[in-house]
Formats: sequence, structure tokens, C-alpha cells
Amino acid sequence: IKQPMKKAILAVSMFLFVAAAQAQTPAAPASSAAAVDNKNAADFKFDVEEYNFGSIKQGDKVTYDFNFVNTGKDPLIITEAHGSCGCTVPSYPKEPIAKSAKGTIHVEFNSTGKMGMQDKTITITSNAKSGQKVLHLKGNVEAPEKPAETK
Repeated sequence: IKQPMKKAILAVSMFLFVAAAQAQTPAAPASSAAAVDNKNAADFKFDVEEYNFGSIKQGDKVTYDFNFVNTGKDPLIITEAHGSCGCTVPSYPKEPIAKSAKGTIHVEFNSTGKMGMQDKTITITSNAKSGQKVLHLKGNVEAPEKPAETK
């Protein structure tokens, strides 16, 4: 192959390489960038982000309400809340939480089949500028008492 042809092939190859590399650059999600840039964006302020329920017997259920306030100016919209396993079930407000209004994430933990120290998480997805929020429900699950034997 002649010298001018080699230069042309090299130039086209470089152009295609640069174009392919540029196509691989990920774009920032519009929703998260907008929330970070928006000084009025909604945000959480929880009274407690970690609740320790102490020691319970296996099979007992624990419930706890994580209370929060929307500290932003825009309404807070929670789109999802899920527990780290099927034994931890959260419920959350489906309607927007206005500026300075309070809300509650209610959580129920069923200790059936669990033993020892537990740290269950509840992940909340919303339009809050702080992003996803993770709450913790901790405690110890002890073996159930064995029924007294009769003679």
C-alpha cells in the first residue's frame, strides 16, 4: 500500500476510535443532577435513622415508626421503600410531603426463622437532594423458650 493510502487509513481509523470513545462516556441522570442543582429541592430530616429493638424471642414481631420532616422547599415524593429481606416490610406515604410537613416510614420486622444479631435496612428512594436514604433496624433475636416437659 502506498504512503498516501496508509495515511488516509490511519486518519479514518483514528477518527473512528475517537468517535467510539466519545460514545462510551456516560451521561449524568437528569433527575439527580436537577435535584443537586435545585436549592429548593426536597430533603429528609429523620428524628432517628437507626433503631435498636434490643433482644426479642424468635418469632416475635417488632414495629417502629421512623419520623421525618421535609426540610426542603419543594414537595418530597417517595417513590419506593424496600427492606433488605422479606422479613422487613416498610410502608410509606404515597402522597407528596409539603415543605416543613412531617411523615412516617412504618416498618415491621418478623423474626421468625432469624437468630442472633440482626441489622435490617430500609432503603428509601425519593426526589430528596440527599439521594437514597438507608434506615437501620437492629437487635438480637434469641432462641424461643422450649415448652416445659410433662411427666
